[in-house]
Amino acid sequence: MIALPEPRPEILARRAEIIAALGKIVPGEGMIGEELRLKPYETDGLTAYRQVPLAVVLPTSTEQVAAVMRYCHENGIRVVPRGAGTSLSGGALPLADAVVIGLMRMNRILEIDFEDRLAVVEAGVTNLGITKAVEGEGFFYAPDPSSQLACMIGGNVNMNSGGAHCLKYGVTANNMLGLKFVTPQGEIVELGGGHLDAAGYDWLGLLTGSEGQLGIVTEVTVRILRAAEGARAMLAAFKGTEIAGAAVDAIIGSGIIPVALEFMDRPCIHACEAFAHAGYPLDAEAMLIIEVEGSVAEQDALLERIKQICQRFDPISLKVAQTAEESIAIWKGRKGAFGAVGRISPDYLCMDGTIPTGELPFVLKRIGEMSTQYGLQVANVFHAGDGNLHPLIMFDANDPESFRKAENFGADILKLCVEVGGCLTGEHGVGVEKRDLMTAQFAPHELDQQRAIKSAFDPAWLLNPHKVFPLRDAA
Repeated sequence: MIALPEPRPEILARRAEIIAALGKIVPGEGMIGEELRLKPYETDGLTAYRQVPLAVVLPTSTEQVAAVMRYCHENGIRVVPRGAGTSLSGGALPLADAVVIGLMRMNRILEIDFEDRLAVVEAGVTNLGITKAVEGEGFFYAPDPSSQLACMIGGNVNMNSGGAHCLKYGVTANNMLGLKFVTPQGEIVELGGGHLDAAGYDWLGLLTGSEGQLGIVTEVTVRILRAAEGARAMLAAFKGTEIAGAAVDAIIGSGIIPVALEFMDRPCIHACEAFAHAGYPLDAEAMLIIEVEGSVAEQDALLERIKQICQRFDPISLKVAQTAEESIAIWKGRKGAFGAVGRISPDYLCMDGTIPTGELPFVLKRIGEMSTQYGLQVANVFHAGDGNLHPLIMFDANDPESFRKAENFGADILKLCVEVGGCLTGEHGVGVEKRDLMTAQFAPHELDQQRAIKSAFDPAWLLNPHKVFPLRDAA
């Protein structure tokens, strides 16, 4: 179990005073202090851990966020930023003596500029909401995490989210031009903007993926891209997970960069087919979903080359979508994978590590061996093209021993990722889930450098504390 800190009695004793003061800054329904109304904020996507916060404020402007931050800074109150709460690493997990700043009411699209191919949006706009706002003119926003229907752009920036199509188009960091954020002291800072690159230090790079440790993002300027002429997906089913991993490495090694290259193993195939009825091959041990785009001629040429590569690995079946409807059916199961696995297991941990694609066969073999060792089933579904693994470890949260095994199993997978040249996280972040594993990837002096950056922005460590770094680092 991951240890959660004890609340500070002196802050709890001032709870009524704090709620009253914050209610003046964010009045009406924007201030939540009643225990029953606080319950929905006690956890995020990592539901194994829960803690009701001291209070929740729901501002509607950057200025309100700044005012709340100034008050909390002056009074030594911890703050946890929150978007849609879809974090799978506990990134939005509150503390009993912390104020949650929820950004879901900041959901306006402030500007769309098709000529310069950008949009300025508030942090509470959903990922998919950006594409919906521009698709009528033939544009889209490229990052597409599986939670894109709900997850918000502010959280995407904090975790540097990716998605199935990041293989070609990159993650959040590759698709943003600027942002506005509020410092722990309540100052409003703007970085970048509508131009391609900003002078000076790469502050955008520093803030993106910082997990709410350095400031609260309130507005983001994102790139919007012209949609391709068309796209088609194909399925390739194989007799074993290691064989499918080798096929992935061969496709990437050939120089072909598909729009997406996704992997599913047998448990995941069966769960998704029962859920989505997408026509997945139930006799396969592993399956790839591969999507290409361009003109019809380009699609045909790329799919033919990929088919030839896959045929070297003795596939059980190869199926190429001939229509947009068939492509949608292929993706329906993959997009619903996490929910589908939830139907066959009381609980699961969704891990997130990255590895070099050449290590896929070995790592998948070791995960299978670990599954036998721990006596827990695992369903593998992940972004194979860029080596971003998402093993889903099934367990029963009502059984403490099952939960302990699942956590240890997950830790061993992440350590394996580091051992083969990868890293602890691809897009979910460190949060509380992986903070005690940071020493597996970083040397003491490297962690000291990261702590120094955190302290430069937030000397009192009041902003999203007890995340990312081992617990002893937070005051």
